[in-house]
Amino acid sequence: MKSFDTNNAEKNGIIHSIETCGTVDGPGLRYVAFFQGCPLRCKYCHNPDTWDFKGGTPMSVSELAEDVLKYSSYINFSGGGFTASGGEPLLQAEFISRLFKTLKSKGIHTAIDTSGARFPGEKDVESLLQSTDLVLLDIKSITPKKYREVTGLDIRATLAFAEDLSAKGIPAWIRYVIVPELTDSEEEAKSLCKYLCGLNNIKKVELLPFHKMGEHKWEALNRAYTLKETPPPSPDTMEKLHGIFAQYRLPV
Repeated sequence: MKSFDTNNAEKNGIIHSIETCGTVDGPGLRYVAFFQGCPLRCKYCHNPDTWDFKGGTPMSVSELAEDVLKYSSYINFSGGGFTASGGEPLLQAEFISRLFKTLKSKGIHTAIDTSGARFPGEKDVESLLQSTDLVLLDIKSITPKKYREVTGLDIRATLAFAEDLSAKGIPAWIRYVIVPELTDSEEEAKSLCKYLCGLNNIKKVELLPFHKMGEHKWEALNRAYTLKETPPPSPDTMEKLHGIFAQYRLPV
């Protein structure tokens, strides 16, 4: 494995892993590439092995695009496409921008699964958005204090990115993970609903129940997993929160 090198990244993307038949990262069946490197340290992350910038496998645009196109028949038949996930794909925006342009020229739908952890206006991000059909935007929390508690970072980049997508009219799906005693309060849900109602590009809101499928990765990396005793949210909690979003006429 080669280390992540920002100079080399102009030619290659650094890929953590690939899923060729994804069903949860956008519409239809999707080829999902998980890009290496992430600045967030989310308490419930199920891919902590993508955080480190040292690691991953370099791939050129042509290598990755050729592999995607092998699956174009079932991708197109299902109304699917390609999703850049991570890690945080915006950190490799220049590479993904070139990749998306290539894929779109072949009729492949493009999506980014991102936390929005880059401020809009940056040249590479702007270029990438021009070739992006859909953004799956993970909003970890809507309140600054809680956002920092969950991720370790400031919320401003995420909100600036969300508002830039709205201004550009780029379709967005919002993803919000429901973690008991962390992000499951009615007050938090209502605040998020009010914020989303001010955006004009929200096509879907996904309320995702917390799970611990990545716990073994934390252990393998010798990292402290602070949610070890946290259960998944109850069906009643999920139903209640879905009801709140429905009251605001958001597409849950």
